[in-house]
Amino acid sequence: MERLEKVNSFQEFVQIFSQFGNEMVEFAHLSGDRQNDLKDEKKKAKMAAARAVLEKCTMMLLTASKTCLRHPNCESAHKNKEGVFDRMKVALDKVIEIVTDCKPNGETDISSISIFTGIKEFKMNIEALRENLYFQSKENLSVTLEVILERTEDFTDSAYTSHEHRERILELSTQARMELQQLISVWIQAQSKKTKSIAEELELSILKISHSLNELKKELHSTATQLAADLLKYHADHVVLKALKLTGVEGNLEALAEYACKLSEQKEQLVETCRLLRHISGTEPLEITCIHAEETFQVTGQQIISAAETLTLHPSSKIAKENLDVFCEAWESQISDMSTLLREINDFNVLLFKIILIFLLSQKNNANLKSLKPDKPDSEEQAKIAKLGLKLGLLTSDADCEIEKWEDQENEIVQYGRNMSSMAYSLYLFTRGEGPLKTSQDLIHQLEVFAAEGLKLTASVQAFSKQLKDDDKLMLLLEINKLIPLCHQLQTVTKTSLQNKVFLKVDKCITKTRSMMALLVQLLSLCYKLLKKLQMENNRWVSVTNKDTMDGKT
Repeated sequence: MERLEKVNSFQEFVQIFSQFGNEMVEFAHLSGDRQNDLKDEKKKAKMAAARAVLEKCTMMLLTASKTCLRHPNCESAHKNKEGVFDRMKVALDKVIEIVTDCKPNGETDISSISIFTGIKEFKMNIEALRENLYFQSKENLSVTLEVILERTEDFTDSAYTSHEHRERILELSTQARMELQQLISVWIQAQSKKTKSIAEELELSILKISHSLNELKKELHSTATQLAADLLKYHADHVVLKALKLTGVEGNLEALAEYACKLSEQKEQLVETCRLLRHISGTEPLEITCIHAEETFQVTGQQIISAAETLTLHPSSKIAKENLDVFCEAWESQISDMSTLLREINDFNVLLFKIILIFLLSQKNNANLKSLKPDKPDSEEQAKIAKLGLKLGLLTSDADCEIEKWEDQENEIVQYGRNMSSMAYSLYLFTRGEGPLKTSQDLIHQLEVFAAEGLKLTASVQAFSKQLKDDDKLMLLLEINKLIPLCHQLQTVTKTSLQNKVFLKVDKCITKTRSMMALLVQLLSLCYKLLKKLQMENNRWVSVTNKDTMDGKT
């Protein structure tokens, strides 16, 4: 790269770029292998972003360097080329940082700038008060909340945030401050008076501020995603890029200035939107992808303008036109990537909010969850059970798909499998506050029957295995031996008294049921394949026997 930066002739450039290209191909393979080996999702996302920059910049480097060599006295061409080299150097430094596990001095951890991460940590701190009233100082809690609310200024100060969203964010921020003061007041009382009423008041204060912060998260999410969706829709036709290309080949400097200004405005909108999306992305890998998108729009926007200026000054230059095309394609590609990023952020947050809402609605409207009063009401416990319930619902769908394959092959295996899938679906509905199960006792009874059906299924599968050859029989028995212990464990859990820890009991039961359903799906699939194999072998044997009989008669 250093040698490429200094070349002065086409011949020298072609020779060095050929070597550089070969090294970049090898580097892409090595860094790709390293990325796949990484266990840390945050590092994996950083590596992916750095590799994406290097891959796209390699083509930019080719056209930008050729344009510079063709027009050596053009300032905008040199500026364009320098921008590519600078970006590649930064990306290479990122790769070095990841593979050597060394962070440059003064680098800020991205989690410190994400509102959602800040809220998550704040909620963990206030929920820790249930266990320990002296866990931390009141001042630290106040400072933490103020830092979070200060970051919401990225939303309220944005010219692109609607008046309604801005007012709602400010209102929820004020509410969170007031509720923290109320929590601190009750917290001080709880340290001196250890009474049941004070403990209940503390619990209520914790739940109130948690609810307010959840509402704030929803408002921020709505603001950022709505802005991003509107922006992507508005710029989908790339009118400004087309205009810049046209003004370039026409050599129209006046029109260039007009459209360069419009692209700069578009760039600032996209950069600011990426910054807002980063706050509400929900996971570190998605935060890193938002940062990558923000940096790409910032740099590529400037490079398009310098490439367009070069073409406008040299309108008949084929290489200058090709260079502008390459940078415009990079911009369009990043717009497409941002659309994918928005969808991933929405998918993650919809799942998260759905889990929380399922339990809030269930607790409010259904007797079943009224009976599930944990010793420590914990939204994370509730969310965990709802998440397990969602996974269980997916597994029942998988089981039903396997059962449908059997068609006219109705037997005890299919019958017990269908019963188990139906009961698991009722359990899934229970976690949503729906379905026939109304109380925790209904749930426990259903689980007892479910475990018994599981044992009946294994007995039927064992009977079926006696018809198989040794290898197939062994394979099937290994699967059965995984399911039998789970059935017995579920029976044990349903009979175990956990006093007031009902959430813990339900959690364990759903976990066991989910594991059993995962095995059921595998078992039904395997039994179906072995049954078909057995039938084919029997048909072949009948066919051969009939042929021998016919030969004998002949």
